[in-house]
Amino acid sequence: MENTENTPTAFRSYVAVGDSFTEGMCDDLLPDGHYRGWADRLAARLAAEHPADGFRYANLAVRGKLIGQIHDEQVERAAGLGAELVTLAGGLNDVLRPRCDIARVEELLGSAATRLRATGATVVMFSSTDPTRRMAGSARLLPAILRMKDFVHELAQDPGIAVVDLYSAPCFDDRRLWAEDRLHLSPEGHRRVAEAVLESLGRPAGFDWRAPLQATAPPTRSEKLAADARWVRTHLGPWIGRRLTGRSSGDGRAPKRAELEPYEG
Repeated sequence: MENTENTPTAFRSYVAVGDSFTEGMCDDLLPDGHYRGWADRLAARLAAEHPADGFRYANLAVRGKLIGQIHDEQVERAAGLGAELVTLAGGLNDVLRPRCDIARVEELLGSAATRLRATGATVVMFSSTDPTRRMAGSARLLPAILRMKDFVHELAQDPGIAVVDLYSAPCFDDRRLWAEDRLHLSPEGHRRVAEAVLESLGRPAGFDWRAPLQATAPPTRSEKLAADARWVRTHLGPWIGRRLTGRSSGDGRAPKRAELEPYEG
């Protein structure tokens, strides 16, 4: 967000709330074994703006969380930390499941945004990418994704809420921005999302995050079939197994940065 003099607001504290998207799944690994992720990349850039007086960062996001879990387990905790900036992403795990109650998803997402804004924090939210342009069989998800896109843009009528519109960025149709599991961002995808958030906060562009990647030769039919078979065996099968047994990849997992602590990048 920007102040009345068109100078970007300076943030000295930041809390990330959400699921695997915000935890940073499939980005580079940090020395402590956690994924880096776009939120860490964002924190590093914001921390560099305050080398003298410090910058604090917490990341409460946990992979596999549904919007109800994010609402109940993370939002009040984030509000209590009192950060000046909060990123809020959630609901896509709900949309991926059959018989998703999209009205309930919107209710909880809106409640979370309202609670976080009540602390005085600037809140950044997201519209999902369009999976139909890169994943076969995902057309059933599109009505809910479009409805959520419209919903978060309505929330952004509040000047304290910014929306990062990933849906309108065709660069995310490129599979190179996605990890092998086809659900989580690759390191390049995380780099672009971090830049998109910075842009939404009024920072000058470090690069064009919407720009297409350099063209390469498409995979051969045999390479594509091999990749599809590997994906089904390694990723789709285990995901279906967790759904059938009511388990989540985030069960028993603690946030990687549960406290608002100094961050030096």
